Amino acid sequence: MKKLMIPAGSLFLFLILSLSSCMQPNPLDAEVYETSESGNQLTRLSEFLIVENPLEINILPDETFQTVTGFGGSFTEASCYLLNRLSEANRAKVLEAYFGESGARYSLTRTHINSCDFSLSNYSYAPVAGDMKLDSFSIKEDMDDIVPIIKAARAISKDGFKIISSPWTAPPWMKDNKDWRGGKLLPEYYDTWALFFSKYLNAYQAQGIDIWGLTVENEPLGNDGNWDSMHYTPEEMTQFVKNHLGPKLSADGHKVKILGFDQNRDEQLKKWVDVMFADEASGKYFDGTAVHWYASTYDHFPEALQYAHRKAPGKHLINTESCVDAQVPVWKNDAWYWSKEATDWGWDWAPEDQKYLHPKYEPVFRYARDIIGCLNSNVDGWVDWNMVLDKQGGPNWAKNWCVAPVIVDPDKDEVYFTPLYYTLAHFSRFIRPGAVRIGFNHTDNNLMVTAARNPDGSIAVVVFNPEAQSKSLRLKLAKQTYDFSIAAKAVQTVVVRGG
Repeated sequence: MKKLMIPAGSLFLFLILSLSSCMQPNPLDAEVYETSESGNQLTRLSEFLIVENPLEINILPDETFQTVTGFGGSFTEASCYLLNRLSEANRAKVLEAYFGESGARYSLTRTHINSCDFSLSNYSYAPVAGDMKLDSFSIKEDMDDIVPIIKAARAISKDGFKIISSPWTAPPWMKDNKDWRGGKLLPEYYDTWALFFSKYLNAYQAQGIDIWGLTVENEPLGNDGNWDSMHYTPEEMTQFVKNHLGPKLSADGHKVKILGFDQNRDEQLKKWVDVMFADEASGKYFDGTAVHWYASTYDHFPEALQYAHRKAPGKHLINTESCVDAQVPVWKNDAWYWSKEATDWGWDWAPEDQKYLHPKYEPVFRYARDIIGCLNSNVDGWVDWNMVLDKQGGPNWAKNWCVAPVIVDPDKDEVYFTPLYYTLAHFSRFIRPGAVRIGFNHTDNNLMVTAARNPDGSIAVVVFNPEAQSKSLRLKLAKQTYDFSIAAKAVQTVVVRGG
């Protein structure tokens, strides 16, 4: 780590608390927001520790990369059920925090088609076996919780948000094992399953809800039969999309985005994009690739992500699911989210030669590191898993508990915004859809940095400092500068106006 050297006899000349913008001859018009272990919660700062020879972050606006689709979380049945059990005031408080102008301003979300592990039970919109024309199709299971909460969020969101929908499994009667878990879609039902997607889109449109994107299957490599799932090989998924799903949705007039893979971004990703985008015919109906983060607690696999981007440079690369899994959330204790206490499924199941990928790791660090790393590896969207869970990390019929940014106790009508909520908001609030990631360089490799220019011309620079000491920084853009500091163990967003 590069140390800050200040001559002891001249300390008073260089170390002051000041409004940083007033100390510089040609300052940038900037605002700084910080979330830190010391207690800041997306707090706007105006006073900083200013030193001689600060660490530099140089913004390179002429270096441009991917266009950002958005950031957000997921409307699971579990989350929506819990929100509906809160008082009207607290439900509105949570939705405002996620979608309102004063909150995180989520712009990209996800929900599930049929049931998933974070449903209250197993269900399908087409429960009647042998119903090839899907005359029995109905989204009535979603009408109590998911649909009303999406509508309520839409009413709050000024700019609106995109929704990606994903199936965990086809109805068991369409599968070779006749089970909710595992198995494969029988070829004789390929056309029926494609029709299922079209009916789903129509049903949601009838509720005034447009679905922006679909993934073909959540985690097609399976989950060891722990909850709803269905398996594909890359060749099987590509053929299904090429010959059935893509043509059917096109024929029915649906302009929805189709994303393939939707599994962890380890070495399997390369194999899948090689097949999906092998040639123009195979990639015609794929609008991009979806990935998850569970292959490691801390590694975002930049080489694999960049490979996927190079394979389909004009298409989306979106992280559609992330959470601190296999973990019961800690209630009203911010310190836990900054400590090395959390782990994931890999702690238990990973082979010995891969256990190093799943250490106990700070939840805040995990989120900040992953989102910045993904953005810098050409990912254009990042979606968290459940928006809301209870103190057990559910409800969840499969009992695979996990952590959400907002935890609630519906019996006592209490809400807890964890530090994860504020960490996500550093990105979703300040890097808006249509923003273009831009280049930068900096003089401290222990910092993680990303930068993007928004459609309104502002520039958002997100800085993550994982170290146990604060750092003094200088942001440079052309001939203008802005001096500021970042606390120990902190995430910051610097918003430059008119950049």
